[in-house]
Amino acid sequence: MAAGMYWSVANSEWYIAVSILWVAIFTDVMDGYLARKQQTSSPIGGLFDHGSDAVFVTVTIAAHLHHDWAPVLLVFMIPAAFLQYMLDSHTLAGQPLRASSLGKYNGISYFVFAGFPIMQLTLGMTLIPFDWFIWFGWGLVLTTAISMLDRLITLLSQQNSDN
Repeated sequence: MAAGMYWSVANSEWYIAVSILWVAIFTDVMDGYLARKQQTSSPIGGLFDHGSDAVFVTVTIAAHLHHDWAPVLLVFMIPAAFLQYMLDSHTLAGQPLRASSLGKYNGISYFVFAGFPIMQLTLGMTLIPFDWFIWFGWGLVLTTAISMLDRLITLLSQQNSDN
């Protein structure tokens, strides 16, 4: 769905973009709910779930660059933060993902940031002026950097206490 989202946002096809957005949100919510309900959740499933979210929001925000709604740096920071999250959690060794509080809020904020301009254009209403989105994007760059730094400091302090 990420490729379709990129195309629809870059080409200002807002009804297609909002349809893809809602399908992505619905399937993301449902797969987690079903995995927990059927007790089939796993570290690798969590990795795929969070990884697909990271790809989707990164690609959507990259498409926002066509409209000057997002800083380019954010498009690089989201995958970097996800990679750090994955490695720091030791997911490839079978451990579940461990999110920080700020990381959780950033993850939700990426979706809101990616979807809000699309929703405004589809509904034909402007709750937030479009020239403000770049500033919200820079706010996400800042909170992502803080979250990554916090994870690094925590990792280093754990390594020092283990030695």
